[in-house]
Amino acid sequence: MAARGSCPGCGSAALVEDAHYAQQQLVCAACGCVLSEGLLTTTYTEEEHLREVAYSQSTGQKEQLSRCLQRGIRRVQDLCKVLQLPTVFEETAVSYFQRALQHPSFHLVSLEKKELLGGCCVFVTCRQHNWPLTMGTICSLLYAKQDLFAGVYLSLQKELGLSVPALSLGDLVKTHLNSFRLFQHAADIPAPFVEDKEKMVARTMQIVELASETWLVTGRHPVPIVTAAAFLSWQSLQPAARLTCTFARFCKLAGVDLPPPAHLRLKELLEILLRMASQLAWLRVFNMDKKTVVKHIGDLLQHRIFLLKNAFCMEDEEEQRAAATGEDSPGSPPAAERAAQEEGCPSEGKRQREGGPRPLLPPCLINPRKRLRTAAPSASDSAITGDEPISDSEIEQYLRGPEEIRAFRKAKAWP
Repeated sequence: MAARGSCPGCGSAALVEDAHYAQQQLVCAACGCVLSEGLLTTTYTEEEHLREVAYSQSTGQKEQLSRCLQRGIRRVQDLCKVLQLPTVFEETAVSYFQRALQHPSFHLVSLEKKELLGGCCVFVTCRQHNWPLTMGTICSLLYAKQDLFAGVYLSLQKELGLSVPALSLGDLVKTHLNSFRLFQHAADIPAPFVEDKEKMVARTMQIVELASETWLVTGRHPVPIVTAAAFLSWQSLQPAARLTCTFARFCKLAGVDLPPPAHLRLKELLEILLRMASQLAWLRVFNMDKKTVVKHIGDLLQHRIFLLKNAFCMEDEEEQRAAATGEDSPGSPPAAERAAQEEGCPSEGKRQREGGPRPLLPPCLINPRKRLRTAAPSASDSAITGDEPISDSEIEQYLRGPEEIRAFRKAKAWP
């Protein structure tokens, strides 16, 4: 039987009274919205006392999910299915999304950020379960900018108080190399360029560990380092056929982007390998360069610990050697004089130690950035109070290396 009025949801006038469980309900025939419902008893006690309650209260469904929440949950579920995540991950990500939408901080955000919120919940869930997933993968699936996604992710982590462990470098290597196209034969990939995935991942891990031990990873973005390490490992597995391949062509064949700093990371890795090769007796007879050293990466990685100790001198080892010989004692005039000369003219000491092993220092201390020329300060700006802040680019000039510290101690101990 039709009733008068219109549906508040869709505006349709097709309203009918339907008997649901013998209780009359006013329902919209166009969209199915329930405008009014009958009364039901929930327990026998309430039936005995003739107490009637609404149908929604009897079933526990007091309110329907909003459209924004329904769309977000479907987005999270679809993303989990694309990534082939377990069911437990999907349930955890959905619960995080529901908590986030109930938080006041996410009520007035833009629609774009709300859509990224589901991806952030999936990303947090994977990190908490030690599932290797990068932010770039999520952004590529959501067609989102990484800086905007990172902002939403940091807000979610802060407001909900979530503990998110950092992705280890080993997991990042495996995840990054999974997207390479060099592990299967294809029409546009030459046959000598196809490589076994397990071999390439294992050698790339060793090169990345070498980079971590030589200060090349600290403070740097990991993707350029992993890309450069993958290129070296790929070349070293079959150097005869792959040494002529350039870094740019390698990335193009692999189907990955070439980050701008990757060329610098590749140069730094080759310099480390060349120093290590100079300590192997059977390689000293060869004239090693940045191309020929790639052929011997397997031998260099096999004796990595021994070669690093010989190629780079440590501060403790030098002090012990100096204490044993007695040439650097505080009361020795030649040692103090040499220390004063090195402090006054660092280039002189550098020329004296050029042929020997250098200390293992971060690249920012070996090759400090040049200071930019600035305009001449005015009379008011030239007044020094001692409270001026030190910029990040100038901090490196105040850091002293192990050699400068020893020279300063020797000069200070001289009477």
